[in-house]
Amino acid sequence: MDSSALVAGVISATGASRAILQLAEVNLISVTISEQVVVETERALARKAPKALPIYRAIVRDTGLKIVRNPHPAVVTGNQHMISDPTDVPILLAAIAAQTDYLVTLNRRHFLDDPNVAKQAGIRIGSPSAALAWLRERLSGEI
Repeated sequence: MDSSALVAGVISATGASRAILQLAEVNLISVTISEQVVVETERALARKAPKALPIYRAIVRDTGLKIVRNPHPAVVTGNQHMISDPTDVPILLAAIAAQTDYLVTLNRRHFLDDPNVAKQAGIRIGSPSAALAWLRERLSGEI
């Protein structure tokens, strides 16, 4: 998850972002975030919804979010071509390095509206609701 989806899951008690976090809480899926996402989420919540910070910290603890290291700055510099916003490069590279099945984001401008990002990264990128639909398809195939 990137910070946009994580913030949405923390702030709202309903919706696809929260559903993803709930699935992680009961160990049905694994959610990975990068160190940058941890920092961005803390900042966004402190600015937009400070009362949600304890909820965020409980979610991090209770869902067992896997936190991966940020990519080395030289790797980030060498991959600036992958996405239009340089601040999103580390998030994309962390998702690739973690071998995630799906990068969940609400960032339309830099991730969702540019299909070349997913193509270059070689990973699925979509909204929380699209990720849930993809997960449903996979699970129904296993039953």
